[in-house]
Amino acid sequence: MTAAVAATGQQSDTTTFEHQKRGRWLDTWEPDNEKFWESGGKLTARKNLIFSVFAENLGFSVWVIWAIVVTNMGNAGFPFLAGLGKGNPTSVSNALLLTSIPTLVGAILRIPYTFAIPKFGGRAFTAFSAAMLLIPTLGLAYFINQPSTPMWVFVILAALAGFGGGNFSSSMANISFFFPEKAKGTALGINAAGGNLGVANTQLILPLVITLGTTIMAKDPGGYRFGLTMAVLVWVPFILFATFGALRYMDSISTAKSDGKSYKLALINRHTWIMSFLYIGTFGSFIGFSFAFPTLIKANFPDLTKIGWITTLGNLAFLGALVGSFSRPFGGWVSDKVGGAKITMWVFGGMAVATGCIMIALELKSFPLYLLAFLLLFVLTGIGNGSTYRMIPIIFSAEAKKYASEHGLELTDALASSKRQAGAAIGVIGAIGASGGYLLQQALRLSNINFGSMAPAFWTYSGAFLFMAAVTWFFYLRSSFAVGRVSSLAYANV
Repeated sequence: MTAAVAATGQQSDTTTFEHQKRGRWLDTWEPDNEKFWESGGKLTARKNLIFSVFAENLGFSVWVIWAIVVTNMGNAGFPFLAGLGKGNPTSVSNALLLTSIPTLVGAILRIPYTFAIPKFGGRAFTAFSAAMLLIPTLGLAYFINQPSTPMWVFVILAALAGFGGGNFSSSMANISFFFPEKAKGTALGINAAGGNLGVANTQLILPLVITLGTTIMAKDPGGYRFGLTMAVLVWVPFILFATFGALRYMDSISTAKSDGKSYKLALINRHTWIMSFLYIGTFGSFIGFSFAFPTLIKANFPDLTKIGWITTLGNLAFLGALVGSFSRPFGGWVSDKVGGAKITMWVFGGMAVATGCIMIALELKSFPLYLLAFLLLFVLTGIGNGSTYRMIPIIFSAEAKKYASEHGLELTDALASSKRQAGAAIGVIGAIGASGGYLLQQALRLSNINFGSMAPAFWTYSGAFLFMAAVTWFFYLRSSFAVGRVSSLAYANV
């Protein structure tokens, strides 16, 4: 919005907007003005959303690329991952290290990436963040063809893949400026789900390309290196297109400024940290298991390599990220009907049960049960991602109402402040939640090293999910602070 609008809190009745296909700086942007929105603002916002989803999807695709690469590097002649398909403890630990490093780096980058949009503009930073994906892809394509390359080089390349994880925050921050309040939730949901689907893209496409490469060459180390090179380079044309598309067609909003005060208030609000903890359980589990799932399948069910079509489809690992991505919008929708806290509590309970089923499947050595249990877990993480995100604005809105009532403040001002704080909190919560993916994989790795089994890690997860369910009840469902009661007040005025 313009400076005048920001100062008065009112929209102009006469402002219109001319939509253009080419990207530019927008000095006036008033999406909550109905005339401005309908005269061209809506088309411009949708245009930016399309290119944002495409670039973010690529970010996730590159971020998770190591989940598939590590399962094939042993066949490509790299000794530190040899024997992974036979459950070799050292190879499994090395694989989990290489898949967890991008998760950690991506989580850390989410904080600075959130602040980049106001500083550099959405168009420039989307193009920059997309172009940065060329570094881990081209670097991996080169070193995968050098069999003598030590593991520490691949650790660095895995860390560079973390650039893709940071893209989520900048993309979400950018799109939040383009849409009016009435459409912001839907737009951000589409943006988030579109990005999450990048995980499924990689886990489906890369095994197919690797199989094609080994078919063209031979099923020997050289053939696998050729297949891996093809699988990595397949993303390069799309990265170039995303970079070009962002520069040519996306827009930057000159009045999009970060709110330092709101970030400070969000950081000292206990609910920011409580929700961060809960988001570790939902999104951290989604991204952590998405990275680890291909390795877990190959290590626990090595005989699947004898079934050609399953191997070609990456042992069906892509199904986890796929169902988890599609269930996320459903989590937001059902939370609107039932209440975010209730859904979140039951999600954690269900995740504990699903984890127990995974352990039963391993005891029975049943891949169908193992796959179904993991798919249930992924569906629940997706629903939990939607329900926890839905809780955040309701909690901040309810607190603002209470504070305004106790201190005699204007409700409108308090609600406006709560929305800014909720937006700031979402950035923090998203970053900390992503770090849960690193913690989850490291727990698997350390359990494998110290106990020779991942069972202790899985049982710890089950207990942690039950504890998170209890935390959700304690803070947001018991009578002293019930979101069921709070949400009815929030919906009455938001």
